[in-house]
Amino acid sequence: MKRSTLRTVILLAVASAFALAVQTRGVHAQESTAGSTKIVVDGSTTVGPIAKAFAEHYMGLHPEVNITVSESGSGNGAKSLINGVCDVADMSRFMKEREFKAAVEKGVMPVAHVVAMDGLPIIVHPSNPVKALTVQQVRDIYTGKITNWREVGGPNVRIVKISRDTNSGTYETFAKLIMKKEKIAPDTEHVGSNGAVRQRVQSTPAAIGYAGLGFVDRTVKALGINGVYPDRESVRSGRYPIARPLFMFTDGYPALGTRLHAFVTLHLSPKGQEIIEDIGFVPVTDY
Repeated sequence: MKRSTLRTVILLAVASAFALAVQTRGVHAQESTAGSTKIVVDGSTTVGPIAKAFAEHYMGLHPEVNITVSESGSGNGAKSLINGVCDVADMSRFMKEREFKAAVEKGVMPVAHVVAMDGLPIIVHPSNPVKALTVQQVRDIYTGKITNWREVGGPNVRIVKISRDTNSGTYETFAKLIMKKEKIAPDTEHVGSNGAVRQRVQSTPAAIGYAGLGFVDRTVKALGINGVYPDRESVRSGRYPIARPLFMFTDGYPALGTRLHAFVTLHLSPKGQEIIEDIGFVPVTDY
């Protein structure tokens, strides 16, 4: 498939999804009861808590429906959708051009549903006196140019760098917005989920890591970046420099009135927005 044709397919898919979402914003207020009683969700560990909360809410209303949510990473979520293994691919990044190409070649038409906005806080142990860094300082830490906390106003101790695995959408967002094509130092520890990053940082006084906004709690400390602290308001306004949309992808736009449609448009309802906010992310309707 030619690059120009593929880009047209991508743009049409996104545009049609947006148009249908706007047209049907009030539809999900009426509980859908048509379609399959089983929905399989796979992908991002960042979007996972949203999907799980949505599943719990929906199954509470419809006990006959079974929704399973796995967190294998954004890249694996895309593969699952392309291979017909899941109904919904959670992704903390947009689907890549090569993924779209593979999908279209298999007769799958990925449609993106933006379910929330997310910041990517840089987190450290609560005992660390450092309160803020610049994007350049974070990049220098992860490339190995800065190796000791003393170099950025902290204690005289070697920095322990924690990163997501390379199959993660969170990793790719960090690489794009922070690393700017520079390579992460080989002594960086890579872990498989946002929760694992938080766990490693909360147990390691010299550690630094990054995770989704919904994973910041009292056990870790989020740093200001370029003078802006990561919170709902700074992400919503676009002032926080490390922010991104969170996606659920489906094969085509779900038929109106189906359970799948109700599930992937739950974020547009007042209850869905409440769930997203309670988890710690920013509702897409909060602009």
